[in-house]
Amino acid sequence: MATGTDTGAPTGATTGTGALAGAHRAGLDTRPEEPRPPGLGPLGWARWARRLLTSMRTALVLLLLLALAAVPGSVLPQRAVNPVTVAEYFRANPDLAPWLDRLSLFDVYRSPWFAAIYLLLVVSLLGCVVPRTRLHLRALLARPPVAPRQLSRLAGADSWITTAPAADVLAATRVELRRRGFRVDRAGDALAAEKGYLRETGNLLFHAALLGVLGGVVLGSLFAVKGSVLVEEGEGFANTPVAYDELTPGRLVDPSTLPPFALTLDDFRARFAESGPQRGAAREFAADVTWRATPDAPARRTTIRVNHPLDAGGETVYLIGHGYAPRFTVRNAEGEVVFADAVPFLPQDGNFASSGVVKVPDGLPQDLGIQAWFLPTAVVDPQRGPVSVFPDAKAPAVFLTAYAGDLGLDAGLPQSVYQLDTDRMRQLQEGGEPFRARLVAGEVVTLPDGMGSLTFDGYLRWANFRIARDPGGPVVLGSALLALVGLGLSLAIRRRRVWLRATPTGDGRTVVEAAGLTRADSTGRGADFTDLVARLRTATGGAPAAPVAAAAEED
Repeated sequence: MATGTDTGAPTGATTGTGALAGAHRAGLDTRPEEPRPPGLGPLGWARWARRLLTSMRTALVLLLLLALAAVPGSVLPQRAVNPVTVAEYFRANPDLAPWLDRLSLFDVYRSPWFAAIYLLLVVSLLGCVVPRTRLHLRALLARPPVAPRQLSRLAGADSWITTAPAADVLAATRVELRRRGFRVDRAGDALAAEKGYLRETGNLLFHAALLGVLGGVVLGSLFAVKGSVLVEEGEGFANTPVAYDELTPGRLVDPSTLPPFALTLDDFRARFAESGPQRGAAREFAADVTWRATPDAPARRTTIRVNHPLDAGGETVYLIGHGYAPRFTVRNAEGEVVFADAVPFLPQDGNFASSGVVKVPDGLPQDLGIQAWFLPTAVVDPQRGPVSVFPDAKAPAVFLTAYAGDLGLDAGLPQSVYQLDTDRMRQLQEGGEPFRARLVAGEVVTLPDGMGSLTFDGYLRWANFRIARDPGGPVVLGSALLALVGLGLSLAIRRRRVWLRATPTGDGRTVVEAAGLTRADSTGRGADFTDLVARLRTATGGAPAAPVAAAAEED
């Protein structure tokens, strides 16, 4: 029996230990598993995303991303602004351009990814402004926080003794604090005062103004109309989409509903300084126009100047540029006129040396292209060659060369009227040298290879008008001004709290304790608090500060 009992206990213990060891060897863990936190779930993830999106850090990151996303729009040509330049970029970069186009880099401001950043920024700002506005309104309606029990523990505490009763001390202090713009509340023997709410108001106003700027931009992109047109003297313009050189309507604007005004450029005047250190500087640009608000409205004459636009039927017409349009006549070998018109040239410098091209696709053995320079006051410099020395037309002349071949007008691709594609053309030769000519008004030159003749008939002036309607412009301007006001308030104003307690000592005197806090100075010992304490001491008739214990010993 004894032997069996002694033998059985160790046997059981050994068996249990062996079982645990075997379990561990088998890779099994018999310890209970630690409880795992529950998953967030769809609602939790939504709350986390909302907190992340509505944080100020996220708003700043999105604002930076929006600025970076706008960089390609200023570096690469945009299809909505100048499709001809985009087509030229495709021809010059046939491998790179299709990849850029897949990323919408030629339509940056209409791309989905730009719109996504824009919308996320709006949502983020709304998530920042709305809750903070609610909290700010609650703070404006709430009473100032009550005074702490031990004002002396605050770093900015001060105290003094006065013979005035405690009630009079509190009344005089209330008057002084209110005079200095504090909102004052009394609780027992203490006053609590606070001011500087406009700091948070300015902060909220700044962020709300940013929303206003974004909203104004959206309003403009939806309903604005922007375009430009070049009009020569004696020519007219009707406000129809086909008459524009460049037109960018808003997404919700129907171009067929443009106001039906029309204008004619009667005369363009440009006046420059004739002498002195500012010789050649502009003195006056003025476009005399005749315009009608509607086709059956009476004609009216007015002058459009820089910064003095014309308000025409809800759209504003600005004068933004001017230049010269030389007149040419091209005849074939039989003397028949195949081209006669004024061609606008683009200024290249401050003296209005202007470049341009004349394209004659019909009436000659081959297409004819004239590449020319118009110089208002032409001289031939020994080093620089032909140059203009004054912007007004004192001695106008044209310097030109000619090309024959295929202008490429039948290829179906858009071309700039100011550039000549010479890839499929050859430069005309005369005497084994490239053909060149210098013409003044009225002169005729015979073109080589039986290409006829060319006459320089003089010049006209042209004016470039910017026609715009932007309902979002006033919104953006007003919001920008509000943003400056809000930024000024948030930087110039500090949130300050002041507490004051008046405690009678029982011997006809009153111990006055004061403490202050400001977010910009945690000690409360700024110059403004020191000045405030000095005024409060004077208003309550207090003597210089004396500790309460020392005053008791003197008694």
